Amino acid sequence: MTAAQRLALQYVLLFGATGVSLPFAGLWLSSRGLSGAQIGTLLAIPMLARIITGPLLAVWADGFRLRRTPVALLGLVMTLGYGAAGLVDGYLAWAACWFVGATAMGALVPLTDVLNLRLAGRLGYTFALPRAFGSAAFVVANMVMGAMLLTLPADAVIVWLVIASLGLAVVAVLALPPEPVADGEPLRGRERFRGLGRLAKNPTFMVAIFAVGAVQAAHAYQYGFSAILWKAEGISEAVIGQLWAFGVVAEIALMWLFEPWRRRVGLDPWLMLVGGAAAAVVRWSAMAFAPPLWLLWPLQALHALTFAATFLAGVQIVERLAPRDSQTAAQTLSSVLSAGVLIGLATAAAGPLYDRYGAGGYWAMAVMAGAGLLAALPLGRQLARDRGRGER
Repeated sequence: MTAAQRLALQYVLLFGATGVSLPFAGLWLSSRGLSGAQIGTLLAIPMLARIITGPLLAVWADGFRLRRTPVALLGLVMTLGYGAAGLVDGYLAWAACWFVGATAMGALVPLTDVLNLRLAGRLGYTFALPRAFGSAAFVVANMVMGAMLLTLPADAVIVWLVIASLGLAVVAVLALPPEPVADGEPLRGRERFRGLGRLAKNPTFMVAIFAVGAVQAAHAYQYGFSAILWKAEGISEAVIGQLWAFGVVAEIALMWLFEPWRRRVGLDPWLMLVGGAAAAVVRWSAMAFAPPLWLLWPLQALHALTFAATFLAGVQIVERLAPRDSQTAAQTLSSVLSAGVLIGLATAAAGPLYDRYGAGGYWAMAVMAGAGLLAALPLGRQLARDRGRGER
């Protein structure tokens, strides 16, 4: 197998897990008798904690000789966390176990992305291609789990997560390329923390990751409550899985078709960020009206812009702005803000919004996406001034 194929396999397992966790975690927790506010809080805790756990895990991961070692260890932690969640009982016990599993899963995304970026730059393949296989696995997981839940209890969600997590650990050990963390010896812990501090003091970097993070975090209501809302409207679990899958198919098309073309013609990633933010404002505003099933399909297609375009733009902008020896820290800080602090706050607010307003809670997501758009607009000129690293 080539390096790109090995990374694709790792992404398949990682997003095969998130493809079940994101749309169906709410249903599993709801089957335990939890309210919308309780679900939102439980899901938000590991996201909010990433402001601490994210940098700590990034510094910890950069202390190893090979990048695949912390990936394997975090896969094992995922297995233990989600497995324990299926065995315990009570809100606090579920929250603690989910915290462990979700924290490990969240840390794996930037670690895998950094490994992919390094290998893509050195070996000459397009970063988005292995990543798109993960998106394809997300689609399959959506559809398969949606079909399974027609006949199986909600505990199937936990079983799936445990199997995928264990697979992640095994593949990391046996298949991931032995890419070193640093060109020489790993930096001392103090030096790694200093690299985080330098990034946090760069205003252009912080504005960029806020813009990306706000647009990404505006998906919180969709992730936590779309399945519950759609089911209440009479849409079956199988169709819910298909709706999620359709959005990710659009995401894959952008990664496999548009992204290689964009790189060939030299289209700036800033334009992708602005386009994705504008599409997010449109998408969540429309969702606030509880649209009929026929309209959900084109709205789901906008996922190609609201998620994929924004994500790819963010990875490339962060890579451009960060020094080479701070790539893990930079991608982790971006992930901490978008998949941690901001989406954690949005998810915590989503529970009470759902309990009180139902689909009307999407208006808050439209406002958040608008904030990301306003932050992104002046970045074009600043990024042009700071462009020293260039794209791979």
